[in-house]
Formats: sequence, structure tokens, C-alpha cells
Amino acid sequence: MLSPYSLLEFPGITLKLVPPSAIYEASYRQYIEELNDEERYPFPMDFDHANFEALIQKLINFAQGKNLPESFVPSSTLWLIDKTEIVGVTNIRHYLNDRVTHCDGHIGLGIRPKYRGKGYGKRLMELSIQWLQEMKAGTIHIHCHKDNPASANTITACGGLLDSEIEADGKIVQRYLVKPGD
Repeated sequence: MLSPYSLLEFPGITLKLVPPSAIYEASYRQYIEELNDEERYPFPMDFDHANFEALIQKLINFAQGKNLPESFVPSSTLWLIDKTEIVGVTNIRHYLNDRVTHCDGHIGLGIRPKYRGKGYGKRLMELSIQWLQEMKAGTIHIHCHKDNPASANTITACGGLLDSEIEADGKIVQRYLVKPGD
């Protein structure tokens, strides 16, 4: 399986994909500040982080399937790190239930605003897809809002094929699929 400490090569930069850790607390708080009033992705970015140790434990619990809210499934949150700074976050659902299949999908990710438009989102999506393929997840569902062409472009660049569109909470959600072997 993809090591959580996988090294990524970008020109002049070495990135790591790591599980959440208290050593990145300052960077996490700066990331949240940088987002300001922007909607946060993936969903664990909305978790209370006042007690950082409790946040880390909650993320560990979610990965282990413990203390999940009703209709949630186990999911792993990983941080894309450059030295000591969080560049992006991915949340990977280990499997889907009916609710998640309908409108959420396997992968949610976000790139810190100052790193957007530089290819980090595509690389993080590729790594997330690889992680699921190594888990033998089968067909991977990835969803985004239709009014977010950057996400749609990232998904299609990583092999996602548009399967359908639905309306949810007054917005159109595009549902993409990445099939095994694609």
C-alpha cells in the first residue's frame, strides 16, 4: 500500500503525504486562517481544532471507524506536506454506503490557497486514487459541484469519467467514476 510517507518530486520541492500529526499544528492553524470564510474541503477541515490533540484523535478514530456519526463510513485524512507546511489535505473514504455513493464519493480534497494552480491538486488526486486502488476499492466515485471547473478538470485529468449529475442542496453535483484498470 502507498506509504503515508511517500515522497513526491516537484522541481526543487520534496513533498510528503503524511497522517495528521501535532507537529504540523502551526501550519494547520495558518491554513485555516488562509481559507478565511471560504468553504473548507475536505469535510474534516470543519472539525473543531481548538484542542489540536482532540482533533488528531478524532481523525484517527474516523480512520479506524470509531465514533462515526450516523451514515458516515471510515475515512483516512492525509496531509500533503512541504517541509513543515501543509500544502493540501485529502480525505479518503475506505468504502461507500448509499448516502456517500449518492452525493459524496470516495475522495474529498483541498489545496491551500497559496498553492493552487501549481499542479498540487492533480498530484494529490492521483495519490488518493492510487491509495484506493491499492485498497482494492473497485470503481472509485469522485464528486464535485458543477460550478467548480478546477475540480472537474483535476478529476478528468486523473481518469475520471462523468457518469451523472444530480441536484443537492440547490447545486448541481457532477458524479465521476474511475474504474479499475483505468
